Amino acid sequence: MANMSSTRDAALHPGGAGCALLRTAAPSSSRKTPRLPALCLLLSVMLLARVRPAAAHPQCLDFEPPFQPPWHLEFCKQYEEFGCCDQQTDNAIAERYWDTVEQLEVEGQELCADMLKEVMCQECSPYAAHLYDAEDPYTPVRELPGLCFDFCTEFHSKCGHVVKYLTENKRLQDTAERDTSTFCTLMDLSDQDYCYPNVLKTQDLNGNLGQVVEDRKGCLQLCLTEVANGLRNPVLMLHSGDETHRMFIAEQLGFVWVYLPDGSRVEQPFLDMSGEVVTTPWLGDERGFLGMAFHPEYRVNGRFFIYYSIEVNSKVEKVRISEMKVSDHDMNMADPYSERVILEIEEPAANHNGGQLLFGLDGFLYIFTGDGGKAGDPFGKYGNAQNKSALLGKALRIDVDVSSSSSRPYRIPADNPFIHDPGARPEVYAYGVRNMWRCSVDRGDPVSRYGRSRIFCGDVGQNRYEEIDIIVRGGNYGWRAKEGFECFDLKLCHNSSLKDVLPIFAYSHHVGKSVTGGYVYRGCESPNLNGLYLFGDFMNGRIMALEEDKTTGVWKERSVCMGDKKTCSFPGLINHHHKFIISFAEDEAGELYFLATSHPSTTSPSGTVFKFMDPSRRAPPVKCKRKPLPVKVKGKRHPFGPRELTVLETNEKPTRPPPKKKKLITRPPPPSRRVKSTTAPTEVTTSAAEVTTSATEATTSATEATTSATEVTTSAAEVTTSATEATTSATEVTTSAAEVTTSATEATTSATEATTSATEVTTSAAEVTTSAAEVTTSATEVTTSATEVTTSAAGGTTSAAGGTTSAASVSRSAAEVTMASTVELKRKSPENKAKEKKTLKQWRKSKITNNREATAQKKKNAQPQKSREESKKTTEVKPVVKKDKVKPKAKPTNSLKASKRLNVNTMHTMKKKKKEMIAQRKAALRQIKLGKKIIKIRDSATELHTFRNKTNFNVKVNRTMRNPLQVKSKKDTKAL
Repeated sequence: MANMSSTRDAALHPGGAGCALLRTAAPSSSRKTPRLPALCLLLSVMLLARVRPAAAHPQCLDFEPPFQPPWHLEFCKQYEEFGCCDQQTDNAIAERYWDTVEQLEVEGQELCADMLKEVMCQECSPYAAHLYDAEDPYTPVRELPGLCFDFCTEFHSKCGHVVKYLTENKRLQDTAERDTSTFCTLMDLSDQDYCYPNVLKTQDLNGNLGQVVEDRKGCLQLCLTEVANGLRNPVLMLHSGDETHRMFIAEQLGFVWVYLPDGSRVEQPFLDMSGEVVTTPWLGDERGFLGMAFHPEYRVNGRFFIYYSIEVNSKVEKVRISEMKVSDHDMNMADPYSERVILEIEEPAANHNGGQLLFGLDGFLYIFTGDGGKAGDPFGKYGNAQNKSALLGKALRIDVDVSSSSSRPYRIPADNPFIHDPGARPEVYAYGVRNMWRCSVDRGDPVSRYGRSRIFCGDVGQNRYEEIDIIVRGGNYGWRAKEGFECFDLKLCHNSSLKDVLPIFAYSHHVGKSVTGGYVYRGCESPNLNGLYLFGDFMNGRIMALEEDKTTGVWKERSVCMGDKKTCSFPGLINHHHKFIISFAEDEAGELYFLATSHPSTTSPSGTVFKFMDPSRRAPPVKCKRKPLPVKVKGKRHPFGPRELTVLETNEKPTRPPPKKKKLITRPPPPSRRVKSTTAPTEVTTSAAEVTTSATEATTSATEATTSATEVTTSAAEVTTSATEATTSATEVTTSAAEVTTSATEATTSATEATTSATEVTTSAAEVTTSAAEVTTSATEVTTSATEVTTSAAGGTTSAAGGTTSAASVSRSAAEVTMASTVELKRKSPENKAKEKKTLKQWRKSKITNNREATAQKKKNAQPQKSREESKKTTEVKPVVKKDKVKPKAKPTNSLKASKRLNVNTMHTMKKKKKEMIAQRKAALRQIKLGKKIIKIRDSATELHTFRNKTNFNVKVNRTMRNPLQVKSKKDTKAL
């Protein structure tokens, strides 16, 4: 093989080994006359260069031959006539291409798009297996096609940055980014004929692409697959036409076996006639089980017919045609008691027994008999074949669906040619045949139906010629007057009344000595073979083909030979067969087979069934898909085990499958705008744990709040200024701390808003702590955290000691947050709001009591306030509140506290004033609460929107939420 390859390279590349060979043969000086041996060698090399083209071997990435797509290809249009892609594969490549292009910038698309498409479409090339190095089982399948060096250099300069999207090979990715030479060396193929784009330019690879491969002598190279083996002289194989796609193989001994579509054989035989059939183990014995045909309506009536040799009283030999039926209990077994004899014909000799049965498309049964045996048809004046009153040497035609009024179990068709001839048997349809061995009915072209119903037969010759005939009504095929195209009996041959039908083809015994008739290929899997009549020769094992010229009706021979190793290098294919070709066969789908043996004896289990396969072209993958009806099998099955050596050994498999279809994400998805409401339970539980931990941290931060009391006191001036309103509502704010403990889900602008913020920030303990720190800087921004509201209120009123009290509130709030953390974060439904309103009514009932307790606690912790005059001198700071917030009409707190220092004489007056102030304060509180309810709704919606936007990325992002008056240190922020 290496020598063949080097020879081919030398022929195709004269600058290489070929030139070395020429230099060796030629004289050293050009002036000297070359000697004869040198000239002979030179001429031989020149001739070799002409006749030894590149060994074309089209193959796809699925390791099968290419095909013609059934539909137009939209993307890889250059391969829509012949290639390896159907429409589905073409669409998949286009999708990958556009995904890759979208990764590029506009400049990169303009520079690389066309060349990238060119490279990616090589998966559709008829030589895809070569381009991807898939035909060699010892090398890995490439992820990118093999590129010729010059093309690769250009590809690298334009599309080098795209390689990372086309392959996962790290070496290719690395070299594509830095080194053109190394990259293109990796991308190149050792065989320059197959690298792209050379594969398109090589005439020897593309000249006859898609046609049956021919060798130098014009022989069509076909390949085979093994279907069945271990058979004893298999004489026929046929299908039952019931859409089960079973094959029935008959042995000469009298056994008929059922083979299922998966190749397995039913353990018990369909029919066992071995006790009735006459045969011997002698080589070449022509007696035995010879023919079988299923009725066209077998699926309905279960009828079939058999043809076999019998012996009567150990003296007279006959051939018998009988009808039988399938068993009522097992579709894979015949009823042995159902035989009904149709016809028996006495045989004067042991040879020339005929044996073909078939149903024509007209529904009648055709029976082909031999001339009776011996040599030269010596029976009678003209022989049996020319004697129309004898049934031997004829093609008979009968109707087995209707019985005759006479004793015959069949009827004569009304259009039989000799039905009204008193000197002829009415069964005779054609005559003058010697020993027709294997006939077939042409199904006709699948599209035009041309040739439909023609009957082809191979007629075995005497001494000189073998012939192929097409049977016509009333035809005389010349035997014994003629043999082939030549005269055999001169007297009969020159009889003007002979009017014989000439064969469509005949070959001499220099070619073969015993023809085996075949079939016209009308199958699906090998389109190139459509219309070829394939047949063979029993003696020399030669397979031949005939092709019709439809304009003239002349048939021309096309020699068929087994493909060489290169041609048949496909999985499961073989390029050899046994010598003795016994019969040809056709399955239910129209694919062709032949049966051969290496030892033609009824006792030798060397019979094998082979299937034809054209390696140059196949049908589209889905077109020939079969859907056989189910077969009920009773008993065991014997799985098929191949015995013949394939061109590719069974262990020679590609190291990995074709390239993966790498799916690219065209653009990264935009970040989600909000957190999904359905949080996983495990995440919620984890968040609850974190919030619980943060509660402890919040308690700890109370100490920090006390430490930061200095900062709070510093900002107390601002807070106190705004306390013109906040101080008045201090009692309500303090009361709101209890509301935070009761309901952490809803925040009021003061304590209620803080509780809502605490509920909304429950997914992150960090935000709770942050909110607690932020609220201390602004009484108006109390909405972010209950902790900070409490701390800010207490600090703004008196001192940082209130921070400790607020921390306790935060701890209690955090505990409720932990319980509420299992609830999905989403907007409150109307039902939940109604429940919360009912809950709020409970604390409203005890509002006066809580106010009193809070006031008492505040008096204990309160520091001396500034006088009214000093308060007036304090610079006013515009409070950060909503415009529609209602302001209290009076600020009685200072007067209340100052009244305690008055003289006893003025106590009565002060009590009166106190009552008035209390009444004014209550009225102001009612107005404040009404305004705060409006503010609460607006601020809660604003904070919820802000919170969801920030928590969408990560809980940690919430640390970016800032209060305009935040006083926290960087250390606190990092801790959060």
